[in-house]
Amino acid sequence: MPLAKAFKDVVKARAQADSAFRVALLEEALDAFVNNDLETGKLLLRDIINATVGFETLGAQLPKSPKSLKRLLSAEGNPRVDDLFAVVAHLKASDGVSFSVRACADKP
Repeated sequence: MPLAKAFKDVVKARAQADSAFRVALLEEALDAFVNNDLETGKLLLRDIINATVGFETLGAQLPKSPKSLKRLLSAEGNPRVDDLFAVVAHLKASDGVSFSVRACADKP
């Protein structure tokens, strides 16, 4: 168990210091959502929020309670798409990035 905590601390420190890393985490979260991996996407969003704005500030800005945001991004959470995209939109805006989706053929 201590290894997992240490890893989370490393991710948090890197995300706080490196905007390209934050953007890559957000890109991975969006990729997970598009590819039907809700759990991974929620986990990555939690990591980004914990490393940057925090749930208290994000809740005030959306406006949603921090407890509600934590719950919807938890393993048991069942977020509505509008709630997920509100979080994503806020994180995109705070890093000044945009994303686009393009189709590509699956590789067998």
